[in-house]
Amino acid sequence: MSTLNILSGGAAHGLVGSLASAFKAETGFDIAGEFGAVGVMADKLRKGTPTDIVILTAALLARLAEEKLVVAATISDVGLVETALAIRTGDPQAAVSDAADLREVLLASDAIYVPDTKASTAGIHVANVLQQLGIADVVAARLRIFPNGATAMRELAASDAQRPIGCTQSTEIISTHGVTLSGALPPGCELATMYAAGITVAAAHPQQAQDLIDLLTGAGQHEQRKRAGFISDRD
Repeated sequence: MSTLNILSGGAAHGLVGSLASAFKAETGFDIAGEFGAVGVMADKLRKGTPTDIVILTAALLARLAEEKLVVAATISDVGLVETALAIRTGDPQAAVSDAADLREVLLASDAIYVPDTKASTAGIHVANVLQQLGIADVVAARLRIFPNGATAMRELAASDAQRPIGCTQSTEIISTHGVTLSGALPPGCELATMYAAGITVAAAHPQQAQDLIDLLTGAGQHEQRKRAGFISDRD
């Protein structure tokens, strides 16, 4: 079986999955690998995990190119992803228009589901926002921290807390059954992160990796990227 190996931030999991069948029809290759916190994925590449293509934050991909692990000329932007709030499907929407609203919503929640606060894009940002709002110590015991946003959202969906809420990247919320996107973080607390794809220097299948990049970033997938939660791209 021909397989393209990928290491990717969780933000792109839904989009890659939605294109897997089209990619196989075009190339004959399946896509296999890992999706998770971008820092963890980058370290796996640094430690020699066999990888053809990486999809991570543009800033991190640029560093990996400087480290001669990714071919700089192959890096292409996929799109911007917002960090957002999530609720269990069926729970009341979290009305957040400014930082004061966000502070109130978080203080009213009895469980806050987030990805890794040290290695994931959204998790690091959530930790910073809690400090910014002056409530990090108050809500510390309510944080439910998981290795990545997808896991955090699945746990939110299954939560038996009375007033749980989640915060991760919008793409991970949209692609998880049982949770609903409740809106982006408000001005002053917002984060929109550019994700990019690139071919690794040690790629065993560089042509197929380029084929996947072309599929991910092509004009024909504009609407698919939008549905997956990418709010802007190079089209």
